[in-house]
Amino acid sequence: MIEADILIIGAGPGGYATAAKGAAAGKRVVLFERDELGGTCLNRGCIPTKALCRSAEVALTVAEAAEFGVSVGDIRMDYARAAARKDEIVGQLREGVESLLQGVEVVRGDARFSSPSVVECSGESYTAPTIVVATGSRPAELAIPGAELAVNSDFVLAMSELPKSMVIIGGGVIGMEFASIFSAFGVKVTVLEYCPEILPPFDPEIAKRLRMSMKRRGVEIVTSARVTAITSDMTVEAEVKGKPKSFSADMVLTAVGRRAVLPAGLEDTGIELNRGFIKVNPATMESSVKGIYAIGDANGLCLLAHAAEAQGERLLGHEVNLDVIPSAVFTSPECAMVGMTEPQAMEGGMDFKVGKATFRANGKAMAMGEADGLVKVLTAADGRMLGCHICGPHAADLIQEAALAIASEQPTASVVSTIHGHPTLSETLAAAARASL
Repeated sequence: MIEADILIIGAGPGGYATAAKGAAAGKRVVLFERDELGGTCLNRGCIPTKALCRSAEVALTVAEAAEFGVSVGDIRMDYARAAARKDEIVGQLREGVESLLQGVEVVRGDARFSSPSVVECSGESYTAPTIVVATGSRPAELAIPGAELAVNSDFVLAMSELPKSMVIIGGGVIGMEFASIFSAFGVKVTVLEYCPEILPPFDPEIAKRLRMSMKRRGVEIVTSARVTAITSDMTVEAEVKGKPKSFSADMVLTAVGRRAVLPAGLEDTGIELNRGFIKVNPATMESSVKGIYAIGDANGLCLLAHAAEAQGERLLGHEVNLDVIPSAVFTSPECAMVGMTEPQAMEGGMDFKVGKATFRANGKAMAMGEADGLVKVLTAADGRMLGCHICGPHAADLIQEAALAIASEQPTASVVSTIHGHPTLSETLAAAARASL
């Protein structure tokens, strides 16, 4: 039996970051991984999609180059090169993860629980007072006839050639990012979303902004669409606001959420699950079985890479605010949010005011040629910033100022009274904050 201080199953953002920090604190850490280091985020999620989003952004910029006084001649899309660049970036970052794990014992193989305190992997048994499940998630499957004919996000990220047309089932973060990427490369994209609006967790006004922007780029977006079947000729049957409709394409992609990946033997430990995810105490990340913890997608609290890393820090005893977690969608234009949406504030009976500012009034955005967008700030009657929502250029970066204000419980007035450089995109956030007072 090999003894350690911490055993971690899964080397994704939560697992490898927690392992590195634990080892840096002098703990003996064993990290188990059956696939590539970096988990879904690095290998089949955040990083490869962001590399492709950048390629799509360049394609859109080049297509509009004449407006900036630049003549580029004939434009030729080379998705195979974009895919190769994506793989190169993933490989380089994977090497970085390996370097980060100096001092951590990395064991390759399928780890399984043989008891609540023992993990087996590659012919050895390991035990520790702290066992962390950080096994991530996988694409969810659609329970409809013909679902096996569709592909998932893992499949499309491995492609080096694109179809001429694609139906994407699911207008959430994953679906909209792929719609943005593939449409920029000339694919005719149709998005079918079950809810009344795309990006269900986001503020509806921001989601509508993105929907209208992408429609202007030629993406067909159908909301209130309940998909009922996929036929052998790649036709998607759906009910749209109660009426039957059909949508045909060369490929069908399902992007309808994700499900937890759990290690073998976990069910025999007596651990409690909630909707297929490990139920944990959100203050400590400990499960219903003493000594077994879960972070990241495995616990289902927040399926974001930075949330997984933050939960790992909390597990190690570090102070970290898990109540304020920004999120972003790397479409063109980007969307980002932190804090409460307007409907949530209304449902909570909050006394608040909404302030808005458009990028069309911002000098930097106009100069960039990216004036399509909005910043929306919610401020409570007592002056606290409740939420911030952005659709526009560099939204994922701009949201951090609002995240800091909310997490540190600074009043919205502190954002307004802070001098923002000119001309910068951040002035739009300051203007929206001022309008919310």
